[in-house]
Amino acid sequence: MNKKLFTYKKSGVNINAADNFVNFIRSVSSKKKGKKKFSNIGGFGSISNLPNHIKQPKIVACTDGVGTKIEIANTLKIFNTIGIDLVAMSVNDLIVQGAKPLLFLDYISINKINLSKLKSIIKGIINGCKQSECELAGGETAEMPGTYTKNKFDIAGFAVGVVDKNKVLNKNKIKPNDLILAVPSSGLHSNGYSLVRYIIDKKKINIKKSKFLKTELLKPTKIYVKEVLKLLDKNLITGCANITGGGLEDNIKRIIPENLMAEIDLKKIKTLKIFKWLKKNNISDKEMLKTFNCGVGFCLTINPKNLDKIQKYFKKEYKPYVIGKIYKGKNKIKLNGSINWV
Repeated sequence: MNKKLFTYKKSGVNINAADNFVNFIRSVSSKKKGKKKFSNIGGFGSISNLPNHIKQPKIVACTDGVGTKIEIANTLKIFNTIGIDLVAMSVNDLIVQGAKPLLFLDYISINKINLSKLKSIIKGIINGCKQSECELAGGETAEMPGTYTKNKFDIAGFAVGVVDKNKVLNKNKIKPNDLILAVPSSGLHSNGYSLVRYIIDKKKINIKKSKFLKTELLKPTKIYVKEVLKLLDKNLITGCANITGGGLEDNIKRIIPENLMAEIDLKKIKTLKIFKWLKKNNISDKEMLKTFNCGVGFCLTINPKNLDKIQKYFKKEYKPYVIGKIYKGKNKIKLNGSINWV
């Protein structure tokens, strides 16, 4: 009597497909120019040296995902940008501490390995690492039948950076009369997508037929690493904030010292078309500011004397501009006026 043999593959996990994906990652990683730091993609771990020029190195670590932006990618079947988002969400947090990104690891969990989809995602991750001048050191791909339904997946990232103890960007460097600058976002970045998708669903909008939405909803998050590290090197900023979930108010107040207050003039914010489109869909100003970056992807605090010096480090579409000032006070943050949504 022949008994049916049970196999891992029959349960929905294809180890050969996973091995093929690891080989692909190894091949595209090895094509990078310059000295290759991590040769053991697919190994048990990756070892990195700390930069020799840093006398008192401090390690900074961040982790994040891209939220339900992956559902937009799934709907449009476009997967080459969310990998950039994944890197951006972590490295943009690292530089707030003054740290230079060193390495990045990814985690992808998926119902069934789809090599075409996964290759597109990993190419985006490598692109994001290139923009951040850090290395893709490794990661994990988990095939999880039963946990995810057909075509569903999730991604998460983990970044490690380093900063000299004496150059850690902490709250104490922010002083009264410092200016608050807005650095424009590229669009939604990776926050607020559950609300965006809710509107699309309730209004029965077919995003596949809208060139505007197809473009805007998958625009990758702007990575601010190169510009901010140059400003830090020149001692041109006293603080910075990555504007993600919670918007301007929640993120700026995280960097404000005790007995100081950030006063923001919302009328000065140069918002983008995608936020104007969202505002037209019955969203209050308060909800917009709490959910989205509204056109401000990153904020800097600077001594007023450095205002003209920093402009040359940014491309035209990302030139910082003044939206507020630091005062003595106990409210942490005060928002005045309103954004012009017209």
